[in-house]
Amino acid sequence: MLIYRFLTGVDDSAFCHKVTKALSEGWQLHGSPSYAFDAAKQCMMAGQAVTKVVADQPYDPDRKLIDY
Repeated sequence: MLIYRFLTGVDDSAFCHKVTKALSEGWQLHGSPSYAFDAAKQCMMAGQAVTKVVADQPYDPDRKLIDY
């Protein structure tokens, strides 16, 4: 089964660490990162999709994706 997550956060080193941690846990980058200006927070926000292949099992929407 292929699972998908979209990581988001302020475009800073903490966001880069979040993506790096996901990669170290077996997630793979999916597509290009995205960026947008948050006018309310006056900062750039970043997003990156990641995917991971896990053993076939029933999908449970109540289960956290990080727990797969």
